[in-house]
Amino acid sequence: MLVAVHRPLGIAILILVVIRLANRLLNPAPALPATMPSVMRLAATASHILLYALMFVLPLVGWGMLSAARYPIVLAGGLQLPPILPHDIALYAWLRPLHTDLAYLLFATFLAHLGAALFHGLIRHDGVLGSMASWHRTIAPSVRDGKP
Repeated sequence: MLVAVHRPLGIAILILVVIRLANRLLNPAPALPATMPSVMRLAATASHILLYALMFVLPLVGWGMLSAARYPIVLAGGLQLPPILPHDIALYAWLRPLHTDLAYLLFATFLAHLGAALFHGLIRHDGVLGSMASWHRTIAPSVRDGKP
């Protein structure tokens, strides 16, 4: 049962991340506060790139892994995705632990990102958490002007 949900969920995540990337290209993220240290800026940029890359690559690795094992990916209503890799048990054996490791890396990156958001919202009070929240798109004037 869990596998039956896992496969279409992975494909849904792949579709949603492509839409999200297109939206991000059309609507860039707000600028980081001028008071943020350069190390934090680098960490924020790197974590965003890693999150997007993992959310894109992880479903593709899963799809490829199942293709290599000749397992069907059945979506709702009996719709089945075509294989993206040839049948190859050795390739499946290589992709399976890679899929697991990437999933753990995605989870760890998500937790680090969540921790950083809470750090900015609860300790630094620099408006970064508010700029991330979908319900609050304006940045406080003090953050926008680079003042604490």
